[in-house]
Amino acid sequence: MQLSLKGKRALVCGSSQGMGKSIAIQLSQQGADVVLLARNRASLDEVRAELDSSQGQEHDILLADFAYPEQVKASVSDYLESGNTVQILINNTGGPAPGPAHTAETENFLAAFNQHLVCNHELMKLLLPGMKQAAYGRIVNVISTSVKQPLNGLGVSNTVRGAVASWAKTLANELGQFNITVNNVLPGATNTVRLEAIIQNKAAKKGVSIEEMEVEEKSIIPMKRFGEPEEFANAVGFLASPAASYITGVNLPVDGGRTSCL
Repeated sequence: MQLSLKGKRALVCGSSQGMGKSIAIQLSQQGADVVLLARNRASLDEVRAELDSSQGQEHDILLADFAYPEQVKASVSDYLESGNTVQILINNTGGPAPGPAHTAETENFLAAFNQHLVCNHELMKLLLPGMKQAAYGRIVNVISTSVKQPLNGLGVSNTVRGAVASWAKTLANELGQFNITVNNVLPGATNTVRLEAIIQNKAAKKGVSIEEMEVEEKSIIPMKRFGEPEEFANAVGFLASPAASYITGVNLPVDGGRTSCL
């Protein structure tokens, strides 16, 4: 099985912590040159120090806030204008605040749409020419199991994640002819800052302790535990590799079996 990404460059969004950081580390271990993209320079410097460089990889840092698509576009445009190309795009950014859909304000939906779908789309357009030229492209979107089964209390997130999934499936149909695959990886309950916030919110609403809430959340997962970011990154690393050359347009849950539908 060919998992090596030596000679490939990967842009990993939201790579200052959590799943983005783990994905960046995984891709570097597979031999990729990694471009870290987030808004916190100090955190990105720390992540870059952890990336594997044993195969001669060179890793870069770009700064942008995903709340501002034009800022993201400008940062990556400048990088490409310096003669760089990117064959692997990992779209990943923090999710919208929890809460029911019926109480969300219109601006909450618009902000999430910009942060997720619009940023993803602008990055795809920027990197597409280089992927076509290389006859190799991998676009992997980190979204949510909510695209298969909406999650209670995540109204804005459920809505926007579904839009990203449909966008990705459409792209997969259009770009397969260029040897470019587009896939979504759907994290379940994974040990990240995001999960901590969700559990704290649920515990407060139910009037129980965080520990009790964690036990309840784990009880509905067939594997009876939360996932680790590294386990999620393994799935992304596979889809980014040559081994996944005939897999495109899929929604892959990495959730310990929690999603109950097919």
